[in-house]
Amino acid sequence: EVIRPDKLNRYLLMGELSLDGSLQPIKGALPIAIKARELGFEGIIIPKQNTREAAVVNNLKVYGAGNLKEVIEFFNDKQELELVHVDTRKEFYTQQNSFDLDFSDVKGQENVKRALEVAAAGGHNIILIGAPGSGKSMVAKRIPTILPPMQLEERMEVTKIYSVAGMVDREHPLITKRPFRSVHHTVTRAALIGGGVIPNPGEISLAHGGVLFLDELAEFHKSVLEVLRQPLEEHKIRISRNSGCYEYPADFMLIAAMNPCPCGNYPDLNKCNCTKTQIQNYLGHVSQPFLDRMDLCVEASRVEYGELHKTGKEETSEEIRNRVCTARKIQEQRYEGTDIRTNSGIGVRQMEEFCKIGEKEEKLMRCAFSTMNLTARTYHKVLKVARTIADLDGEEQIGCSHLKEALGYRMLDKKYWGR
Repeated sequence: EVIRPDKLNRYLLMGELSLDGSLQPIKGALPIAIKARELGFEGIIIPKQNTREAAVVNNLKVYGAGNLKEVIEFFNDKQELELVHVDTRKEFYTQQNSFDLDFSDVKGQENVKRALEVAAAGGHNIILIGAPGSGKSMVAKRIPTILPPMQLEERMEVTKIYSVAGMVDREHPLITKRPFRSVHHTVTRAALIGGGVIPNPGEISLAHGGVLFLDELAEFHKSVLEVLRQPLEEHKIRISRNSGCYEYPADFMLIAAMNPCPCGNYPDLNKCNCTKTQIQNYLGHVSQPFLDRMDLCVEASRVEYGELHKTGKEETSEEIRNRVCTARKIQEQRYEGTDIRTNSGIGVRQMEEFCKIGEKEEKLMRCAFSTMNLTARTYHKVLKVARTIADLDGEEQIGCSHLKEALGYRMLDKKYWGR
């Protein structure tokens, strides 16, 4: 009977208790606070270090305590705990569109910029292939600058993941920008999809709502790439352990970059010193099923000296982002009332409704299906990309020009992989 019980059941208490009675910070304070509100608790009492993170949740009192004695005295009405408020509207607009990088820094590579604009507009996956130094990594790192800003709901969703991973900034807890996760080719399967006795979110979940960038794609272990196939289709990952089954969201844009061969100079036979077998083995790290899950494949050629010294002004990220946002707005209105967010999320059953084509377009696709040896999955990918190109053009109907551009993004499959 040390604690008066009259208001004990109105609060959820969560924290790590040290032997000296002090409270240490925990992971997952934000989703815990959301659950407390759902369960009807009046408030939550947690370690002081976690209070701003939990206070992002509205309609819930969030108190911070430094030790167990303070909590006991709070329930016995001997002292008050600090009640913490966070202005989510202020957090929402913090650093909304401020970036250190910009597409205006990229000289040349107009075809790559166009492909990335299409990818960003429809949330599509893309592979960049080209020689070392052609700017593949440079343009990939600038993709977040042309993606539309996250809505508050999306920011909360992403912040929950980072909260569980213990990666939230305690002063500014709400994630304000779309994630960009650049993964090294030595990454393990557990680090990529999540792991541990009680699994933490992996890189694919930390990239949720943003971009997962795999540089030097052909250097990744084949088994690591293969685990991406299911998340790319389902936009979530399930991990089973003895302690239970865990599910984390994993809805991200996959951007991959790779050289065409070990030395990087293929198909320039004057510079390439790789054997045919070496090239085949190198490209063989990317399997057909993995390649089928990519929407666009574009070649980044070497930048010429004249392009580096052009006096004309390059298009800025803001200009590209405005077109992307317009296309996303069209998709938002089209898919209102469904669980589809972007064109990349159109399911097989919805293809007839949202990617309808006319007789001329169907004739074109029938010819392309046989001559390009498309699979059913790549056929649907082409239609989705064409739908995005039509949205960028402000067209309701998918036309032949949209299909031709979308088919052009599958030509490198045959050039490099012979598929």
